[in-house]
Amino acid sequence: MDIKYNNDGLIPAIIQDAITKTVLMLGYMNAEAITKTKETNKVTFYSRSKQRLWTKGEESGHFLNLVSIKNDCDNDSLLIQVTPQGPTCHKGTDSCWGETNSESFGFLTALEKVISDRRENAADQSSYVAELFEKGLNKIAQKVGEEAVEVIIEAKDNNADLFLNESADLLFHYLILLQAKGYKLEAVIDVLKSRQ
Repeated sequence: MDIKYNNDGLIPAIIQDAITKTVLMLGYMNAEAITKTKETNKVTFYSRSKQRLWTKGEESGHFLNLVSIKNDCDNDSLLIQVTPQGPTCHKGTDSCWGETNSESFGFLTALEKVISDRRENAADQSSYVAELFEKGLNKIAQKVGEEAVEVIIEAKDNNADLFLNESADLLFHYLILLQAKGYKLEAVIDVLKSRQ
């Protein structure tokens, strides 16, 4: 690995959760810290304040288990992907920026939040989602069934626009059904991961 250390013999290392992709912290490493990290599979930094090697978790037990080390395009910073054992920040938070380290599914996670908000604040707003929740589980399940049948029908035709729109309707109503049953998409993905 070609590494360009700074004048102090250090390179910045960005620490990222390998699964959630949340940036957890930034530290500095020297050649010895990189070697120790690779040997132990526990991320080790060079502490500028302590003037020594420091393995994250050596006092707290919240180690950063090494998954991969990548150099950037200029070879002057590292991206280290890890599996954290507990919170990363010394203040007890998941990341040094106070962010929760949870898996996100991008737009679908945002859509789940909208669905949840409309369910929780049904009295304050008029929305299709709020109305569905008010009608109950049977109506929500019925809508998922209707949308699934429409996807099947459109799959047999050659109209991509109709097929994709019905697929979107099915996914949307399925997310509503998951919440009606007390789950989120993450629970289904966990089941899929367990089948790998």
